[in-house]
Amino acid sequence: MRRVVVTGLGAFTPLGHNLQDTWKALVNGESGADLITRFDAEKFKTKFACEVKNYNPQDFFDRKEARKLDPYAQFAMIAAHEAYLDAGLDSAEHDKNRAGVIWASGIGGIETFAKEMENFFAGDGTPRFSPFFIPKMISDIAAGHLSMKYGYRGPNYATVSACASSTNAIIDAFNLIRLDMADLFITGGSEASVNVPGVGGFNSMQAISTNNENYKTASRPFDATRDGFVIGEGGAGLIVEELEHAKKRGAKIYAELIGGGLSADAHHLTAPHPEGEGARLVMTNALRDAKIAPEEVDYVNVHGTATPLGDLSEIKAIKRVFGEHAYKLNISSTKSMTGHLLGAAGAIESIAVIMSIVHGVVPPTINLETLDPEIDPKLNLTANKAQKRDVKVGLSNTFGFGGHNTSAVFRKYKN
Repeated sequence: MRRVVVTGLGAFTPLGHNLQDTWKALVNGESGADLITRFDAEKFKTKFACEVKNYNPQDFFDRKEARKLDPYAQFAMIAAHEAYLDAGLDSAEHDKNRAGVIWASGIGGIETFAKEMENFFAGDGTPRFSPFFIPKMISDIAAGHLSMKYGYRGPNYATVSACASSTNAIIDAFNLIRLDMADLFITGGSEASVNVPGVGGFNSMQAISTNNENYKTASRPFDATRDGFVIGEGGAGLIVEELEHAKKRGAKIYAELIGGGLSADAHHLTAPHPEGEGARLVMTNALRDAKIAPEEVDYVNVHGTATPLGDLSEIKAIKRVFGEHAYKLNISSTKSMTGHLLGAAGAIESIAVIMSIVHGVVPPTINLETLDPEIDPKLNLTANKAQKRDVKVGLSNTFGFGGHNTSAVFRKYKN
C-alpha cells in the first residue's frame, strides 16, 4: 500500500499558541494548569484547568466570523491553519479534489449548547434561538469550515470516539490515503470544554482532580496521590500526505505514519478493563499493521490521564505487549503538562511523538514524586525531566469513554 508521511504540524494548547512554543514547554516540563477564568468556579469542586492562555478570538478572527464559531471550532481553525502553512500548502499546487479534512472533537460545541439553553430557560418560554445554534454546536462543523476555507473537496467528516477521537481521525486519514482515496488530509482535533457543563459534568463523575491546593501539580500520572485528570482545551492539527505526492512538491517530511490500531474494551462505559485487555489488543494491532516487532519501538506516549484505574491498566498492557523490552522503552504522559484535551488529546500527543523523533528528546512525565507501589519501578517513565534519545519509532496511545482504544505508530522517515 501507499506510504504516508507527516508534512505539517500545528498546535494551539494550554502551553502555547503555536507548535514551537508548545514543544518548548513540553521539553521544559511546564505545567499548563491554572485557576479557571472561563467562568466563576467558586462553587465547583474543581477550580482549575489547563486553559489556553491569553486567548482573544479577535486576534484570529473578525467579529462576524467569531460569532459563527464555537470555541472548539475556533481552536480547530487556528491549529489547522498553522499545519497548513507549515506544510507549504498555501504556495503548492495540489489537486483539491484529492485533498480532504477529517477533524475530531469528543464533545463539539458544548459551550454554544449551554449558552442557548441558559438563554431559553431565562426567558418566558418563547423559543428565541440563534440561527447559528445548530451549525455552531455539531461536532462535524469544524471539518466543514476547514474544507470550505481551503477548498478541499475530498473526504470530509468528523470522528467522535470520546478521548480517542483525534487518533481515530489520524488513522482514518492514514487508511484513506493508503487506499488511494485521497492524497492528503488536514486532520487532528479540538476541544473547548472548560465551561460550566464540562467541569460540572466531569466533577459529578469524579473523573477530574479536585486538588485545588496544588493545582499546578494536580495532573500527576503514575503518582500514588493522583486523583483524576485535569481538563484541558485547545487543538492540534497534522497534514498527512502520500509520500510521492509530498516528494513531488518538495515538502519537508517530519516522520512517516506506519501503523494504526483500533480496539474496544467491551467492558464498562467509563472504567478501563482492569487488566488492560483493550489496551493490549490495540497496541498489538498497531504494531501488526506497522509490520514491526515490539522491540523496534523506542517511545510510548501513553494515554496516562492520572486516573487511579486508567494508569494501572495501561502499564499492565505495556508490559504484556513489550515483555522485557518494556524496560528499554521511554514512557511518558504529556497530559501531566497539557492536561487532558479530550477529543484533541490524540492529535497533540501524536505531535509530541513526532517531535521527539525529529529532535531526539522525549518529553517528561512531570509531577511524579511518589510512584504508585503497584507500578513497576524499573520502568522508565521519563520522570520530571526530558531525556535525550534517538527515537526511531514512537507509539501514541489514546483511549476513550465507551471503551474506545486507538494507537498510532510513527517512524523516522527514510527514503
